[in-house]
Amino acid sequence: MAEAKGAPFQEGWKDPGLTPRQIKLTLIGVMFAMFLASLDQTIVATAIPRIMADLNGFDRVTWVSSAYIVASTSVVLITGAVSDVYGRKWLYVGGIAVFLVGSVLAAMSGSMNALIMSRGIQGLGGGMIMALSFVTIGDLFPPAERAKYQGIIAAMFGISSVLGPTLGGFITDQLSWEWIFLVNLPFGIPIILLFIKLFPNGKRDGPKRKIDVGGAVLIVLAIVPALLGLSWGGNQYEWSDPLVIGSLALGGAMAIVFALYETRVPDPILPLAVFKNRIVGIALFVTLITGFAMFGAIFFIPLLFQGVLGASPTASGSFLTPMMLGIVAGAAISGQVLSRTGGHYRIQGIIGVSIMAIGTFFLSRVDGDTTHAYALISAIVMGFGLGTSFPLYTIAIQNGVPQQYLGIATSSAQFFRSVGGSIGLAVFGSYMVRQFKDGMQVNLPDEVSEAVPYQLLDQITSNPNALLSPEGTRGLKATFAATGESGIALGNHVFGAIRESLAGAIGDVFFLSLLLLLVGIAATAFIREVPLRKRVAPSESPPPSSPPSE
Repeated sequence: MAEAKGAPFQEGWKDPGLTPRQIKLTLIGVMFAMFLASLDQTIVATAIPRIMADLNGFDRVTWVSSAYIVASTSVVLITGAVSDVYGRKWLYVGGIAVFLVGSVLAAMSGSMNALIMSRGIQGLGGGMIMALSFVTIGDLFPPAERAKYQGIIAAMFGISSVLGPTLGGFITDQLSWEWIFLVNLPFGIPIILLFIKLFPNGKRDGPKRKIDVGGAVLIVLAIVPALLGLSWGGNQYEWSDPLVIGSLALGGAMAIVFALYETRVPDPILPLAVFKNRIVGIALFVTLITGFAMFGAIFFIPLLFQGVLGASPTASGSFLTPMMLGIVAGAAISGQVLSRTGGHYRIQGIIGVSIMAIGTFFLSRVDGDTTHAYALISAIVMGFGLGTSFPLYTIAIQNGVPQQYLGIATSSAQFFRSVGGSIGLAVFGSYMVRQFKDGMQVNLPDEVSEAVPYQLLDQITSNPNALLSPEGTRGLKATFAATGESGIALGNHVFGAIRESLAGAIGDVFFLSLLLLLVGIAATAFIREVPLRKRVAPSESPPPSSPPSE
């Protein structure tokens, strides 16, 4: 295992030895598992404003998604490492089972904190599903063919993404938000049975590696405190608060300990040698950045449609459908072009992330007068650019590491995307709350501040609930109407100020995302393109390993 000590290298892909029928059934199982995990991410998006209103959790709202992402991030690397040693099948089954348990608990949640904990359990299962899905594609197909099949996986993601927002909005309107979690059961149980019966449990070839339990513990101790500090800072606590500073310091210290520890164990959970390969290092960095923007789009665009444009959850889901179709189209086209042209990561990456940046720029310009058409077109452009990045960087990473490290390398890509999404949601959520409060100070007329009781004024300026909940809207209107005609006019001013402040806060979030994407474009320009490895015939030997020139 001398290669583990140096820079990663390329080696010929090894045929898994499965029959065409086994490959087909395995691919079908992976597609359905991806559908399950990705449906849950998007079906929740259009229900979040209603959840926020019902459970009174505006200050913790991003943790409905962040808890899922933090949990999935903490498990994705250990999943890849374990699957490299023991195979994929029973990890898949266990991941789906944990996901379903979390879904039931989420539906039973009576408070925001309970929902956040349940989403964390869901995330553990979802992280295992997502990590193993991408790794299995690497097992089945050589790099030159993977992009096409990554496109198929992206299509399943796209189908669930198209159905998710509309289905989530419809269920929320017609039943209640609890049912968006229960809908996972009729999907998940048949998938478990399918995997138990049909999924092959091939053993990993090559020397067995020990599971780096210490590294897994340390990475969790680094991620969770850091994300808690980022979420609390400027939101529930000031950035100077000892709790925030302590959380960030603990996360940073554990990250340093993790890095040092990983250099001293024979089989690290995250081989730091992968970063010595410029292709892998840059691809992981850009994956981290696009993770910021991806989860920002999924989370904040429904808030824009419902809070600023006044759409219902069902209508909000319908408006999101074109954006999700843009993601599907971008991923499918990008995968086919990458496969047919031999692997032009740099050119395709620059084009794709640039398109994403253009859509993000348009979204950063929203205000209280933004039209549905403008928001919709901006979201479609951003979605198409985002979709193009899905297969690019994963294929680049898989093409740059030896087959025996395929699981951990592919999991690293998912890990960095999840970390980007986790940090992005924490930072963006905190920043949005702060910008909304500051916007209300500017947009709220002086006469309102003088006429409204302090307790009600504090509620109005710290939470846009009046725009997100029919009950909140009716209650606030009734409060102002009770004071007569002047009160009705005053109430109209208040609603206008809330809408303008929320639009400004969301626009500021997308502007931050734009700045990060510009950094991603610059980084992609430095990636080195290497032709994709092709299928090795059974009678042929893999080409000799050689270290990269970087």
